[in-house]
Amino acid sequence: MNHTTTARAAGADPHTQVLPDDGLEGTLVGRAWVHGAIPGPAVVALRPEGVFDLSAAFPTMSTLLDTDRPTQAVRDTPGQRVCSVEALIQNSLPGERKPTLPWLLAPCDLQVVKAAGVTFAASLIERVIEEQARGDAGRAQALRSQVIGLIGENLADIRPGSPEALGLKTLLQDKGLWSQYLEVGIGPDAEVFTKAPVLASVGCGDDIGIRSDSAWNNPEPEVVLAVNSRGVIVGATLGNDVNLRDIEGRSALLLGKAKDNNASCAIGPFIRLFDAGFGMAQVRNETVHLRVVGTDGYELRGINTMASISRDPADLVAQTLSAHQYPDGFMLFLGTLFAPIEDRDQPGSGFTHKLGDVVTIQSAWLGGLHNRVTHSETAAPWHFGLRAFIGNLEQRDLLRGAAL
Repeated sequence: MNHTTTARAAGADPHTQVLPDDGLEGTLVGRAWVHGAIPGPAVVALRPEGVFDLSAAFPTMSTLLDTDRPTQAVRDTPGQRVCSVEALIQNSLPGERKPTLPWLLAPCDLQVVKAAGVTFAASLIERVIEEQARGDAGRAQALRSQVIGLIGENLADIRPGSPEALGLKTLLQDKGLWSQYLEVGIGPDAEVFTKAPVLASVGCGDDIGIRSDSAWNNPEPEVVLAVNSRGVIVGATLGNDVNLRDIEGRSALLLGKAKDNNASCAIGPFIRLFDAGFGMAQVRNETVHLRVVGTDGYELRGINTMASISRDPADLVAQTLSAHQYPDGFMLFLGTLFAPIEDRDQPGSGFTHKLGDVVTIQSAWLGGLHNRVTHSETAAPWHFGLRAFIGNLEQRDLLRGAAL
C-alpha cells in the first residue's frame, strides 16, 4: 500500500538514517543513557560539535519543555560533551548495542503519552472493517468491498462534526452500518486515549513488542507532538503506535489490551523543537515514510501524509486538554493514514508482523526511528519507573536547586 520513494540527505543510508534530511540544522533534543560515576538518563542536545548533556540545568525533558523559550534555553546552555553524534546514533540502531557507550532513549520522561485515533479517512475505513470482521483477518477483504461500497473512500472531504458529517451519520444509521469508529472519525469528539504509562516508551534501536497471542497486527507510523504543561506545542517527533488489529477488532473495550503492552510504544529518535525554520506549518505538511523488512526477505513500504488528516493537530491538542490538566506536559500521537492491506502470506490474510521485522519510520524534518519486532512477553522488561528515575537523579545530585 502506498509504495513510495523519498529523497534523503546526501550520502545517508535511508535504512539507518536517524538525523533529519537537513542534519543538525534544527534544534534537536533527546534523552540518552549516559555513563559516569553513576549511569542514568540525561537530557541531551545534538550539535555539530557532538552530543551535550544538559541535565545539570534541566534534569528532565519535561523541565526543559516547560521553559518560556525551550529553543533559546538549549542554545544558552552549553552542557557537557558526552560523545560524537555519530557514536550515539551508531549505538542507537537495532542490533548489538555496546553497553559501555551512550544510546538514545525515548525523548520524553514525565510526560503522559496520549494518542488520537481514527484521524484519517483511510484508517477510519479499516477500523470499521476490523469491527465488522470481529478481529478475523480472513473476513476483512470481503467486508472491505462491502463497506467501501456503502461509505465510499472519499471521507477526507468531510469535516468532523459538520452538518455534512451529521447527514452521513443519519444515512449510515439508516443502513445499519453506524460504528463507534465512525462516531469518533466524523463526529464532533475525537478519540484520545492513553497509549503508555509515564517512562514506559522505548526509543530508537530498542525492540518493540507485539503480544504473542495476536495474529493480526501492524505498525502505525505517526507524528507525535510535544506539548508542555501550559498546553503549548513546542516540538515534534516520530512514533510507532503498535496496533493489535485482532484484539481491538473483537471489541473496542479491549483497546487497552490492544494498545498498551510492554515495549508497544516507540518514540524518537529525538524531539525537534520549534524554531525559525521549523514549526506547525512543517508538521501539518510532513510526510512520514514506513519501511518494514522481515528476516524472510519480505518488505513493506507505506506513507502517512499529514496533509490528509481529518482533524487539525491543534484541535486534537485542544480536545486532549478540554477536560484535564497535564502538569508535566504530554506527548500526543496524531494518528495515521497507513493501514496495510497487502497480503504477506496467504491470499486474503492481509499484513501482520513476524518476529525480527525491522520497522523504520522516517521523515524529512524529524529523522528516523528504527525498531525490531519481538514479543512483548520477551522484550526487555520495564523496570525503570518513576521511583527509580527520581532515585537516580538524586544519586547523581541533579535535584539540588533544580525543579523536576
